[in-house]
Amino acid sequence: MSGSGDDEHLKPATRLVRGGRRPEWTGPVVNPPVWRASTHLYASDAERRGAGKSNTDGQFFYGRRGAPTQWALAEALTQIEPGAHGTVLYPSGVAAIAGCLLAVLKPGDRLLMADNAYDPSRSMATGLLKRMGVETTFFDPLDLDAYRALFAEPARAVWLESPGSLTFEVCDIPALSAIAREHGAVSMIDNTWASPLGLAALSHGCDITMMSLSKHVGGHSDLMMGSASAGARWYRTLRRTAQDLGQVVSPDDAALAARGLRTMGVRLEAQTRAALRIADWLGHQPQVARVLCPMLPSAPGHELWQRDFTGGCGLFGFVLASDDRMAAARVVDTLDLFGIGYSWGGYESLALVTSPQDYRCVMPSPDRAGPAIRLSIGLEDPDDLIADLAKALAQMETA
Repeated sequence: MSGSGDDEHLKPATRLVRGGRRPEWTGPVVNPPVWRASTHLYASDAERRGAGKSNTDGQFFYGRRGAPTQWALAEALTQIEPGAHGTVLYPSGVAAIAGCLLAVLKPGDRLLMADNAYDPSRSMATGLLKRMGVETTFFDPLDLDAYRALFAEPARAVWLESPGSLTFEVCDIPALSAIAREHGAVSMIDNTWASPLGLAALSHGCDITMMSLSKHVGGHSDLMMGSASAGARWYRTLRRTAQDLGQVVSPDDAALAARGLRTMGVRLEAQTRAALRIADWLGHQPQVARVLCPMLPSAPGHELWQRDFTGGCGLFGFVLASDDRMAAARVVDTLDLFGIGYSWGGYESLALVTSPQDYRCVMPSPDRAGPAIRLSIGLEDPDDLIADLAKALAQMETA
């Protein structure tokens, strides 16, 4: 099999299996071997000079530019991202966020960032970018008129996330990116929640799409990695910036990510089904004031989700019907089948107390101010997870 040819006609599930498996990278085996190497050797000095001029995946040069293990993963990710020319790998999701922002922004630029963005993205805007002379304006991604008005002052880039971190609002990605393009701004999106299987971000107007591979792609909570994909123009800039910063991923981690990628589709389908069932159940519990899950037909923004997304995942949140700020902690502490920890997208379920109101400066959330919990639904039987949640919610009545 070629695994690297013109596979545009193939369905996403087939691309997940075939992607990046070129014969010259795999040889007679199924998976690309783990190439651990810093030094690449040449047959002659002329060959060395020629390699230096060809800065592309597939060309041996030096370990920082990768080898077949990393190239195969990057190519497979490109093949599942409609509209992508190439993909750059980073040692973590946050490194990928930094790589995107630093590739686009320079001192004196202005960044517009959605107010419901992932906290490390916000911290980067108010920390690293501020120190290098980039101004950040946070905006409500649900208010298109107010967003458009922000371009009265020049803006270099827009950072989006949909659904929003912690509160899971769905924004109109095509409209937001189109407005940015009208005003000469670059639109970037953190697409970790949906992945390319759930949202073709470039096809919906974004210039650059990134995701944390530590989540769905890895799928087993045992690696840290990020990626950014783009069309030809921005891919070259992303690649050069990553190389200037010395960004490189371990071949061992790249092999783990490639292995996880092959089963990501079936895992996402199973986790989405379970999450929908559990979210619907939570919506009927008296201890729950609101379920934050855009996949539910009753959720605000569901129409946009249904229009733009082709799949979901197991991550959503809910707000307790309680004025007791410690109620969420007691619920989480009572759970047996949910681990308490950061990240998500692994095979195991997780629960995390959240405080969305602490991470907003523009978006109003008066009806979401109660104790909140974020759930990442894994591959356990949903009946067992529901029973565990029922037991934990019941203790609220006796606390």
